[in-house]
Amino acid sequence: MKILGAPVFLIVVVVVVVVVIAVAAVAAVAVVVVVVIAVAVVAAVAVVAAVAVVAVAVVVVVVVVVVVVVAVVVAVVVAVVAAVAVVIVVVVVVAVAVVAAVAVVVVVVVVIAVAVVAAVATVAVVVVVVVAVAVAAVVVAVVVVAAIVVVAGAAVVVVVVAVAVVVVVVVVAVAVVPVVVVVVAAIVVAGAAVVVVVVAVEVVVAVVVVVVAVAVAVVVVVVVVVVVKKFPVFYGTRRFITVFTSARYRPYPEPARSSPCSPHPTS
Repeated sequence: MKILGAPVFLIVVVVVVVVVIAVAAVAAVAVVVVVVIAVAVVAAVAVVAAVAVVAVAVVVVVVVVVVVVVAVVVAVVVAVVAAVAVVIVVVVVVAVAVVAAVAVVVVVVVVIAVAVVAAVATVAVVVVVVVAVAVAAVVVAVVVVAAIVVVAGAAVVVVVVAVAVVVVVVVVAVAVVPVVVVVVAAIVVAGAAVVVVVVAVEVVVAVVVVVVAVAVAVVVVVVVVVVVKKFPVFYGTRRFITVFTSARYRPYPEPARSSPCSPHPTS
């Protein structure tokens, strides 16, 4: 049975080859769609990871700053308490010195009253009083100087702690910000590398699918040609293959008319 001068078998083979190529093209398109979806998913995951890293870095910086501020406040409170304690001690010492001086004066007065009759004793007592007053004055001066030194030391400690806090905050900021930037850049670069690798693999798969489909089509055509050459029964298919593009629209040639029989020769 023939259609347009070609056997049905060859037409079926051509249709199968066309279907195989169409299936390969559809598979390639599906692979490309899957690649696009995978790239979009990977990019979204990379962006979410970068945002999460930045958020964690910001939280860490805030926590460090809060801890440093709390430490500074505690240090200042301790310094103030120490200064107040020193002032209280100084006041107590001065009060004790004043009481001691008053007691000495009282004793001197009593001694002077008792030793009115003894001039020598009186002179000695006066010398003792003068020495006691001088000693009390020296003690008071030493205590006052010590209090001033302690207060000045507390002020220096507060200033040093404040400077140290500022230095720590600056160092933490300078150390954390580059690390965050490097981590984000590494995540973005890794995501881009993954995207490139996935795209390359999917493109290679699509190319392999297309090449396999074309190879299958070529093998089918070669098998058909070999079958036609090996089996004379299908000789008409070879003619269909060779003249399909040029003779499919030509009208069939009319059969040659039989020539009239020549008359018998006369004897």
